[in-house]
Amino acid sequence: MADTEAGEDIGGRDRDTEGRARNARPRDGLGRPLPYGADGVERQPEGVVRSPGETVTEAQALLDAGKPFHAHEVFEDAWKSGPDAERELWRGLAQIAVGLTHSARGNTTGGPRLLRRGAAAVTAWSAEQSRPRPYDLDLPGLATWAGELAGRVERTSTPIDAATESPRLTPAPPSTSRPPLPPPPATP
Repeated sequence: MADTEAGEDIGGRDRDTEGRARNARPRDGLGRPLPYGADGVERQPEGVVRSPGETVTEAQALLDAGKPFHAHEVFEDAWKSGPDAERELWRGLAQIAVGLTHSARGNTTGGPRLLRRGAAAVTAWSAEQSRPRPYDLDLPGLATWAGELAGRVERTSTPIDAATESPRLTPAPPSTSRPPLPPPPATP
């Protein structure tokens, strides 16, 4: 068993610096534990307090990189540290991210179930709060995406590519490239 950052291996379990059980095994991009000593991806730090905007930006970057498990950790931090009135929003987003994780891992039963549960949670929160786009999140679009992906995973019974299938949390930014203006009319 590998030693933890605290250098302690108490009772055969990895522990953090405060003595809490914490698995120190490296993880792959989908959060699956790898053998001790294997090269894994950097783990998302836990317990980070971010602004809602920072949460959305960081989670989107992780989703785009094909790391929905890590995006789930970011949403979980917001769920645990944010205002009580927003906990169901962040919990629902975490469920959607972990549903994408399970779908990418090939869990064609649990993945769709979590995608739908998360979609239902953000839809219910949005209706209760009368806020369909908090922090520029496109909750209606995200719920639709989650339902469609859940159905496709169930129909095909095959794992999906997390990076290719990752959702847009916010509406796509408007394109800044515009066609050139026509030249002015010739003057006689």
